[in-house]
Amino acid sequence: MSELTGGLEAALVKASSPSWAQRVRAGRDLASFADVSEAVEALVGLLLDAEDTAVTRQTAEALARVGTVPAIRLIALAVAEADDNQADWLQIGVHDALMGPGGVPDIAVVCGKLVWDPEEAVRRGAADISAWADGPRC
Repeated sequence: MSELTGGLEAALVKASSPSWAQRVRAGRDLASFADVSEAVEALVGLLLDAEDTAVTRQTAEALARVGTVPAIRLIALAVAEADDNQADWLQIGVHDALMGPGGVPDIAVVCGKLVWDPEEAVRRGAADISAWADGPRC
């Protein structure tokens, strides 16, 4: 098993842990695998974590820092499915990435690419994320 595959497998195990701290770590570790089909379901589950908002926030931040179309697409899917509380924490996670050290790729540009996504939920979520990225900066 390669180191890459081992890292993915270990993170997938952590994603279903009863420990919120392990799920936070899984969200961070899996973010770089946003384009790997085996990680997609786990990442969306972490973004919509029903038990701890820290998992939602940290996973959204990690994916926003990756900033690729697959990573932002997963946040957009979660935004479309999220309840109001989850959506608030998704927004805070994206904001944390935008305001954090080192900067992130231009999320609004990535969201502009997602307006052509075949899934309506992704297009709707991407519009919300784009508004967050263009909104007032603290």
